[in-house]
Amino acid sequence: MPTVAFQTLGCKVNHYETEAIWQLFKSQNYERVDFEATADVYVINTCTVTNTGDKKSRQVIRRAVRKNPDAVICVTGCYAQTSPAEIMAIPGVDVVVGTQDRTKMLEYIEQFKKERQPINGVGNIMKNRVYEELDVPAFTDRTRASLKIQEGCNNFCTFCIIPWARGLMRSRDPQEVLRQAQQLVDAGYKEIVLTGIHTGGYGSDMKDYNLAMLLADLEKVKGLKRIRISSIEASQLTDEVIDVIDRSNIVVRHLHVPLQSGSNTVLKRMRRKYTMEHFADRLNRLKQALPGLAVTSDVIVGFPGETEEEFMETYNFIKEHKFSELHVFPYSKRTGTPAARMDDQVDEEVKNERVHRLIALSDQLAKEYASRFEGEVLEVIPEEPFKEGEKEGLYVGYTDNYLKVVFEATEEMVGQIVKVKVTKAGYPYNEGQFVRVLEEELNVVN
Repeated sequence: MPTVAFQTLGCKVNHYETEAIWQLFKSQNYERVDFEATADVYVINTCTVTNTGDKKSRQVIRRAVRKNPDAVICVTGCYAQTSPAEIMAIPGVDVVVGTQDRTKMLEYIEQFKKERQPINGVGNIMKNRVYEELDVPAFTDRTRASLKIQEGCNNFCTFCIIPWARGLMRSRDPQEVLRQAQQLVDAGYKEIVLTGIHTGGYGSDMKDYNLAMLLADLEKVKGLKRIRISSIEASQLTDEVIDVIDRSNIVVRHLHVPLQSGSNTVLKRMRRKYTMEHFADRLNRLKQALPGLAVTSDVIVGFPGETEEEFMETYNFIKEHKFSELHVFPYSKRTGTPAARMDDQVDEEVKNERVHRLIALSDQLAKEYASRFEGEVLEVIPEEPFKEGEKEGLYVGYTDNYLKVVFEATEEMVGQIVKVKVTKAGYPYNEGQFVRVLEEELNVVN
């Protein structure tokens, strides 16, 4: 039996696509082995969101070449899409496929074995207008399933290379989304995370269909208990989307809405599609619709030209709107983007000092948010044993509103929905006490 090993760098979409590529290999009777093992084929799914992503990708490729010089080394993903020539120049690389035509990977591998000539299968992503179907019936991780609903992005923010790596916005056929959602639920998943490169843009390239309609249709998937939207832009939180979320029984009380900056002048330089006034309005609407909503966000600190005043606008906006957790990134130059060529780049020390101030604020807000739920009984899906404590038998999982809870549980509860009382709020995790398994779960078990 031929063997294949995978290494994935970067985002959730890449992890989803690695699982999809594995399905293709599985159908050709490959056995999957660990990346550290000796394999016949190595597939490296690369990231290019930062210059560091490129560098890490190159390191992993070289490691695979060293592991087994006779193996077929196949490189795919975003860095492969933007810089195929750079990758082809690495000695030992045999097949390069970008962020499309992944279904041809196995043909290319067979062709390479016959001809022993490196193959560059990367095409012009900007010409692509059709969503490439890649099915994933089940995941290696058994608690939360990702469901990719769209590809590409039309925004061209000045700091971002992704449209060049992923192409323009293309939505997946709604029937395919619903079919795969049902397939995942039938495979035992209670929660599905809708994911994509620009997830909230779903449907913007369709005539009579949009994200709000998809969310409403997903309600009809039998046995689906939770839908989480991996990320959605403020500009895509239309009244229609908010109404659907408000009425929904399964869309969770947690949204990740990327802010990037809380200053209108910085947002303009970033070429973001909203103002702070609009963002604030959307947050207020959401919190009326969903009391107790957790809003997490991404922030870039030290974007070119960011003054102390602009940074404080961001700081104060976050404080005022009480985000429940932030991912804070110091701005890093991405070669090939307009922002990398801007004058007045911010000094590294200033960036780091601002990053630390925002992380401290994020920790404080996360604790405040969690403390609102102390003493409450919430629904948790246990994911895995909790390794950090002394005590045995502890498991960790997430509530619908994305609080991480540690509590005593059993292996059988993993992936099921259980009721847990939050006994001690905290951050990064809360302590809880198991109350009971949901009634409908019991019916399934018995």
